[in-house]
Amino acid sequence: MFEHFTTPDEILHYRLGAALTMEYDALEMIAAMEKGAMRSDLRELLHEHTHETRQQIEFLQRCYSMLGVDVHQTPSPTSKGLAKESNAFMAKTDSTLVDAVILAGVLEVDHYASAVYETLVIQAKALGAAGVVELLTQTLAQKKATIEKILVASETIAHADATDHADGDTRPQSGVQVPPYLPPSMI
Repeated sequence: MFEHFTTPDEILHYRLGAALTMEYDALEMIAAMEKGAMRSDLRELLHEHTHETRQQIEFLQRCYSMLGVDVHQTPSPTSKGLAKESNAFMAKTDSTLVDAVILAGVLEVDHYASAVYETLVIQAKALGAAGVVELLTQTLAQKKATIEKILVASETIAHADATDHADGDTRPQSGVQVPPYLPPSMI
């Protein structure tokens, strides 16, 4: 779209496109995480997050309309990198611990997205785009509320995982205790 930015408007339009790409990347990532989640309450949280992300995509599209610019996506290498890192981490994690890894990935993505929206709000305010500021501020508030939900879920799951794995043996415990083998000379 732009080879060289010459106006603040161009920067805002480009960054809106990167935010749009970021949100589409988040949708893909959340869908994969929802499939991999072991706990039903985490799947519900991710499902709710998907709904909010779709709404945020609509808000970004409305921002373009308010600015009189065609909707377009621009590269978002950071969101792609976060998704790739999260997927790799999930693949390396035992299913008994994967929910904590999923929440960490979502938390990282939402913190990044919050920073993106904070920057967009500042830029839109400077340009006097009041309606755009309102939508972006609403999106930022949603991101911050989601972060709080994720933090609560992360703490709950981290404590549960730590308790479940306290003895260092993650194998299911049977009711039968097998004594250690002792050679005949030790009896």
